[in-house]
Amino acid sequence: MAQYLILIYGDEAQWDARSEDERRAVDAGHAEFRERAGSAIISSGELESSRMATTLRPGGERPLVTDGPFLETKEVLGGFYLVDVPDLDAALSLAGLLHETSEGHGGVQVQPLVDHS
Repeated sequence: MAQYLILIYGDEAQWDARSEDERRAVDAGHAEFRERAGSAIISSGELESSRMATTLRPGGERPLVTDGPFLETKEVLGGFYLVDVPDLDAALSLAGLLHETSEGHGGVQVQPLVDHS
């Protein structure tokens, strides 16, 4: 088994502009994902808006703390799943269930974790 981080990106402005029906469609995709993944999900979460982020940057003796995300980008990280599955193909199969893989303004990144054992 291997662990993969599935990162969900999207345009916050488009997310904020969605109707309740559109949000329910996304939620339905996540419900299907959770049902199919079952116990393979180690952890998951939806992030607050990037406007709520705090970033630490090099600042000499102590880090400089600033409001907001580190990068100025249109697509921001909105949530994640950490899954333990047999291989990359299994992780990609699960990630393909997410509604964000079929929208024009988002994307899903699948990346293996380093095994330090």
